[in-house]
Amino acid sequence: MITLTTKDVLPEDGTRGALVGRVFLPEVGGPAVVAVRDDGVFDISAQFPTVSALCEDNDPAQALHAIKGERIGDLDTILANTPPDRRDPKKPWLLAPVDLQVLKAAGVTFAISMLERVIEERARGNPASADAIRKEVARLVGDDFSKLKPGSAEATRLKQVLIEQNAWSQYLEVGIGPDAEVFTKVPVLSAVGAGMDAGLHPKSTWNNPEPEVVLLVSSRGRIVGAALGNDVNLRDFEGRSALLLSKAKDNNASCAIGPFLRLFDASFSLDDVRRMHVGLMVKGQDGFVLEGHSSISKISRDPTDLVAQTIGPVHQYPDGFALFLGTMFAPVKDRDAPGAGFTHKRDDIVTIDAPQLGKLTNRMRGSDECEPWTMGVGALMKNLAQRKLL
Repeated sequence: MITLTTKDVLPEDGTRGALVGRVFLPEVGGPAVVAVRDDGVFDISAQFPTVSALCEDNDPAQALHAIKGERIGDLDTILANTPPDRRDPKKPWLLAPVDLQVLKAAGVTFAISMLERVIEERARGNPASADAIRKEVARLVGDDFSKLKPGSAEATRLKQVLIEQNAWSQYLEVGIGPDAEVFTKVPVLSAVGAGMDAGLHPKSTWNNPEPEVVLLVSSRGRIVGAALGNDVNLRDFEGRSALLLSKAKDNNASCAIGPFLRLFDASFSLDDVRRMHVGLMVKGQDGFVLEGHSSISKISRDPTDLVAQTIGPVHQYPDGFALFLGTMFAPVKDRDAPGAGFTHKRDDIVTIDAPQLGKLTNRMRGSDECEPWTMGVGALMKNLAQRKLL
């Protein structure tokens, strides 16, 4: 069971930044967009009924600070009521800090995850084969692509060498080729927030968390802020075939974002994202502990390039989008047997953290065990209309 307090979720500088969240209000049967401040959590839905609408403002952070809002409670009380096992359905609880934005994800943007995708493909979803293949791939192509610019002449030459050695892969194509992999992660409004259960397909036997930074982008392509995310991945499904990507990525509760959206202002910028260090901790009921840290600075493609490859003349997002930047982690620590690598077990507690964004903590359960997703776009619009917010 997860227990969350203010200390467990806030950034290192507390509420200094422009922090936006969403809270479910039982008395109105729907979500409120909230500002998280020192003196509590304030409903700003009268001015901005959706986070998407706030992100469309010319200066979202300034707009947030200018709104007084209606206080709905203190953060500790709302957090304590968020985990599903201890929730009082008559009291508010925390949601993911995104709503109408399309949930997109960039893949294979870090060297280590690129190599692991190649290994998944070669292993055909079998974790027992991965360790030997990992050594073979590293021998052929090395393990450091951090200085190789995707789409460059050097990358093109490397591609030709790998083809000649029968070591080329579709994952290397998007890892060092000119075109980034950007896909739709899950449906709009289906993300879960901090303290909630995150889902794994019950048929998966080889899977892992994917800690990532998530950018919030307006309909005009402007990056307005960031949050933490877990792009939960099924390595066995995707390893069997890249055409199973949707089943590997899109399941009930398989997308976690939170704890809050931090808007860009004088205290936080895109350059802070570029330098950001992200941590991962997995704690199992079996006593297993996995820890790791890495930096966004190791990314192969700049965040602005990934955004530019997502939105533009050939693709528009009228309500904006949230973009997972790709994972810098590929958990390979053996859990049950030498060479077997890592996979989740029921009730694993996953915590993703970054000093400027706080901590995102979720418990892992089967997707069929997680809370069903029931409030889609139609239900949200109906609820907002009934509350005279539209």
